[in-house]
Amino acid sequence: MRHVSLILLLALAAPVAPPVLAQAGPGEEAENGPSLMERGAQLFMRGLLSEMEPALQDLQERFAEVEPAIRSFVEEMGPSVLRLLQTVEDFRGYHPPEILPNGDIIMRKKLPEEMDQPDLLPEEIGPDGEVEL
Repeated sequence: MRHVSLILLLALAAPVAPPVLAQAGPGEEAENGPSLMERGAQLFMRGLLSEMEPALQDLQERFAEVEPAIRSFVEEMGPSVLRLLQTVEDFRGYHPPEILPNGDIIMRKKLPEEMDQPDLLPEEIGPDGEVEL
């Protein structure tokens, strides 16, 4: 009985705590705004864009410089490249193009035993036929 009266006495003497308001816990979104993860992602993207902006601006300026040359190349060489693509069905069956001293460009067809060998440019092959990796 003494224990019960002691427990009741302590329970009555303890200060009464005010009611606790419900708050968003970890992993829950607050009703009035973005979560911490969303805000962090937004800040990360803003920082990334601000870091990339000078490089993107430089890229845009460089593209504006070369755009006329690219357009001219496509207009002049486009039909020839299209005919080449229609003629050569699979470029894996050919060696890399070679430019001869007179300026001619030749494409040698691979022999059947050469089909499984990797293509190497002449400057990649050493004096004794060695390939430097």
